[in-house]
Amino acid sequence: MPAPFESCRAEFPVLKEQLYLNHAGVAPTSVRAATAVKAWMDDVVNHGVLHERDWEAHSEKVRKLAARIIGASPEEVAFVRNTSHGLGLVAEGLDWQPGDEVAVAMSLEYPSNVYPWQHLQGRGVVVREIPAAGGGVTPEAVASVLTPRTRLVAVSSVQFATGHRTDLDALGELCERRGVLLCVDGIQSVGCIPVDVKKSRVHFLSADSHKWMLGISGIGFLYVAKDVLPRVRPVLVGWRSTTDAWNFNRSHFELRRDAAKFEEGSAAYPGIYAMGAALELLLEVGPDAIGARIGELLARLDSGLRGLGCEVGPEPKDRAGILTFLPPGANVRALSAYLAERKVSHSVRRGRIRLSPHFYNTDAEMDRLVELVREYRPG
Repeated sequence: MPAPFESCRAEFPVLKEQLYLNHAGVAPTSVRAATAVKAWMDDVVNHGVLHERDWEAHSEKVRKLAARIIGASPEEVAFVRNTSHGLGLVAEGLDWQPGDEVAVAMSLEYPSNVYPWQHLQGRGVVVREIPAAGGGVTPEAVASVLTPRTRLVAVSSVQFATGHRTDLDALGELCERRGVLLCVDGIQSVGCIPVDVKKSRVHFLSADSHKWMLGISGIGFLYVAKDVLPRVRPVLVGWRSTTDAWNFNRSHFELRRDAAKFEEGSAAYPGIYAMGAALELLLEVGPDAIGARIGELLARLDSGLRGLGCEVGPEPKDRAGILTFLPPGANVRALSAYLAERKVSHSVRRGRIRLSPHFYNTDAEMDRLVELVREYRPG
């Protein structure tokens, strides 16, 4: 295992207890993230609000880290509670007209990227189904449903159940050519593979930190491209949404011009501190190196599982961080229980076992998973 990856393993004590292959579900957080939260808590316990300005300054540092990991500017990033929160702000904030259309692969997507758009049907918005193509969304499939009334395409960067990676560069080019907004659920890519919202011409991206970012639940970020920010109306506003937020002695309602207008009230400092520490770790290792290492681990799993006669997907060209498989005989529930008893953290999605290692997993751990599948005897 390359030294930079090996040195990070001490950050994740869970590895002493479990073979952790479930980062597409809920990831373990790091010692440094927990330390960051504890430092903030200790500050509050011992000093109350004395250092609030420091908390604010640190939050802005974290905003810059979030922007950096996706190739955005800090003015385009807002803190949100979770991916659903960010997608909901986009869905409810645009000025929809009856007959406008949204294109979504509803049969594939996680509900977070389906329900906000279906909710718009009460306002006369038409939700058009993007046909599934090999477990994923392709530009060709999207193009087949676009009409002159299509205003937005909503897609996951990586499909949660199949692991199929969306070609965001090609899809962004298509949407730009057709004058359509592109909204991305990025939770299965940010922290796993390199993401560049400018290169891919993405208008919106929402992701929270408890999966591949290695943070904790309850905090994430929303990216809104600068050129579309004025078109998105905050559906919730409060003191923090305004230009003179810290002046409590007058009423002056003027919305901020940056993405922070979506942050209506007091900041979730514990989550922000945790996410900041998690992002620092990812950026130290490097998104390119992380993506390459995860690819190596998946290739090793792929080879071993296919050697046992398992059906494995998606194909290497369509992968990000997820591999799914069916064992010979397809006794998925029994095999999943067997793996869980042996402290293998994994998921079952749509009838297949889903594995999702991160950069600090080892070749030996991939081999251990394959060996457990080899040893399994039904009944």
